[in-house]
Amino acid sequence: MMLEKKDILLVIPLFNHGSTIARVVRKAQTTGFEILVVDDGSTDNGLKNLKSLECDSIRLEVNQGKGAAILAGAKEARRRGFQAIITVDADDQHNPKEASRLFKKASANWPCCIIGNRIMDQDTAPGSSLFGRAFSNFWVRLETGLELDDTQSGFRLYPVNEMLLLNLTRSRYDFEIEVLVKMAWAGIPIDSVPISVHYPKADERISHFDKFRDNVRLSLLHTRFVIRRLIPLPQPRLIAENNDQEKVRYGGNPWKILKKLCREYSSPFFLAVAVWLGLFMGALPLIACHTVAIIYVAHRFHLNKIAAVAASQFCMPPVVPVLCIQTGYFLQNGSLLLDLTWKKWGLEVHYRFWDWLLGSLLVGPLLGLIGGSLVYFASKSLHQRKNNASIG
Repeated sequence: MMLEKKDILLVIPLFNHGSTIARVVRKAQTTGFEILVVDDGSTDNGLKNLKSLECDSIRLEVNQGKGAAILAGAKEARRRGFQAIITVDADDQHNPKEASRLFKKASANWPCCIIGNRIMDQDTAPGSSLFGRAFSNFWVRLETGLELDDTQSGFRLYPVNEMLLLNLTRSRYDFEIEVLVKMAWAGIPIDSVPISVHYPKADERISHFDKFRDNVRLSLLHTRFVIRRLIPLPQPRLIAENNDQEKVRYGGNPWKILKKLCREYSSPFFLAVAVWLGLFMGALPLIACHTVAIIYVAHRFHLNKIAAVAASQFCMPPVVPVLCIQTGYFLQNGSLLLDLTWKKWGLEVHYRFWDWLLGSLLVGPLLGLIGGSLVYFASKSLHQRKNNASIG
């Protein structure tokens, strides 16, 4: 089916933004979308500021979190027959008039999820917001393979029916990461469009993001998703994956497949991450299964498998394993293992294995950091030269 304007409900989750909500609703009214304000247990009586405005509202008596408010809006949208919701924050950082950009993008590939990619000016955007976005983008990229520019934006278009079929368990700010990852795993296309963002002066900003508790929630969520990615069980899909075009394109040609493997996920940064992974895992005592393990992990995290396996070859015996063993032994005993007798290296092999494992947890990340940095700067330089040559 085609997505039409009448199929969309604009949802504004509200929690103690009484000073800005009326202004946000007035802007939203110019879009032509129906509007629903979901009051998430506010204590400032913000809804009273909407009495003279034509918009619907529902109220959660107890504050449950932004995610809970969005889900309440989605359920109300489904009850009233809407196919999609567009969420807009109530703090007036977004311009609701730009909701039409998300709608136009979604109508071309429905059903899908569209994110409003905030164009964040380095001079006005808080440094914590810039770092948080980059940090979040990195983990979502590992978990889904999607190159998304703004995984923390609250300005989004969601397909209602598909979203409510997901097993969503988070109710606060971590909800917006959970829903993105689970939509990607379910096969729902995710795209983005650029939007503007307004950051008031620091003393005028109203934020309910708890830097400790919410960051802990997000870290725990990413840890859970990373572990889930390593488990070789399929995810239920709401939209079937179509590999027919890929099969036609490459057929059974091994050279084309190898060429594709070399080029996949080949941005300078994620090539460096693949090299880091290869060197780290190459240093671990995964005797006789290094390559298989590295290919599997690189595949699950959407990293370049060729780069990861190639990097791991620098960890072949004897140099790196001995370095790891000596490091592990030193950490436990305060001295190097200079006794080269059969007793130490043969009869006590189980102790050396433990030394190797312990040492690799220090040596591997350091080797990965060095190798990844070299590959990043080299790859970035090659990309820059290629771009300059194409412009010239």
